[in-house]
Amino acid sequence: MTRQLHPLEINPKTGEPFLRLPAPHQNIILTPPRQGDQSVLIQHMNDPAIYGWIEGPPVPYLPEHADFWIQFVKEESDTTLQYLRKSAENFPNGPLQFVDASPVRHLREVKENGTDILIGDVNFRRSPFEEVLDEAERKRLQEENANKQAGDPTIQYAVGDWLAASHHGRGIMTAAIGLLMTTWAIPRMGARHVVAHTFAGNIGSNRVFEKNGFGNRGLFDNGKTVRGEKKVLTLLEWKPNDG
Repeated sequence: MTRQLHPLEINPKTGEPFLRLPAPHQNIILTPPRQGDQSVLIQHMNDPAIYGWIEGPPVPYLPEHADFWIQFVKEESDTTLQYLRKSAENFPNGPLQFVDASPVRHLREVKENGTDILIGDVNFRRSPFEEVLDEAERKRLQEENANKQAGDPTIQYAVGDWLAASHHGRGIMTAAIGLLMTTWAIPRMGARHVVAHTFAGNIGSNRVFEKNGFGNRGLFDNGKTVRGEKKVLTLLEWKPNDG
């Protein structure tokens, strides 16, 4: 039954799937979002060291925002897991089925007593094509990309992330993105083209992607405004033969 979940491990006590980061970060795992993540998420999303570098969260970040977001991402993860479990019934001996997302995305630090705490998030999704400056062409590419079947090697994915400020500078996000790329995005999503869009000046995030084989394609200005502030973006791009 678990073959279609490969290479995810299963927590024997909770039944929750997870991926464990490689040494020296074995105490960090990637799991699905959980009901109950809201309180810690609110703390992180109200930290300017985090929200200053990402587009999504409203400021201030309120309990209703966290409730909406956790429900949204948990449903997405649950849908992927349900599809994989159904595929295990339909294809008990394989082949492994392609999916459109990673069911594990929340980074958690596991304590010595076995409890864990939410410290970050890594998300793969169909690309918004931020780097395409013409709005009509961008919309056309988004729609074309969205209509492709999971596993299509011409799909352009985008990856986004955040990490608790207390854990910056340790190589955790570099390891997490590398793990998800090699164990999930490439083999289980069929990803062959992945981009990241970072705010200009986010040197740390750019280095995370560059260490994972993403090429820095430079700055671009598509007119984006975030919370009333104009933002110039950096495009980082990965393809299998770039490296």
